[in-house]
Amino acid sequence: MHDKLTKTDIELMEKELTERQTKIRPEIMEEVKRTRAFGDLSENYEYKAAKDAQRRNDSRMRYLENMIKTAKLIDEDKGNPNGAKLYDRVTLYLPEDDEEMVIQVVSTVRTNPAAGLISLESPLGKVVLGAKIGDTVTVHVNDSYSYDAEIRKIEAAEDDGSAPLLPY
Repeated sequence: MHDKLTKTDIELMEKELTERQTKIRPEIMEEVKRTRAFGDLSENYEYKAAKDAQRRNDSRMRYLENMIKTAKLIDEDKGNPNGAKLYDRVTLYLPEDDEEMVIQVVSTVRTNPAAGLISLESPLGKVVLGAKIGDTVTVHVNDSYSYDAEIRKIEAAEDDGSAPLLPY
């Protein structure tokens, strides 16, 4: 499987990977070495905690390396040239709830629905990309539930790198 990532996503991953390799990993290795000297490893909580931190860091580095290696680069201008694009701020009106919400459609590794960052792979993200002001889109959540949303406003925006990468 190839994850659809933007150039900024890959840059953030490369930056985190470099920091983990050059700064975090040596610090953890020093902690493992220091706590190993405490003696009896079977009852040495500090040593076990340091080894757990080492495993988590190594796992995250493998994850980042794999994501970078297998990524499919996507164009941040994805969508209709006259409609909503990745990272644009889109104001939606939900008639079912009689409320407005503002979202940004982002890549899958930067989502945070509570903050309005919606994945381009989600049902909502798929229908919003390319939609124009005044369009009513139908979001198919599953076979038995869907809802309508009206595009009220689209504010052009770019990925400024402020949306953090998901931990996993």
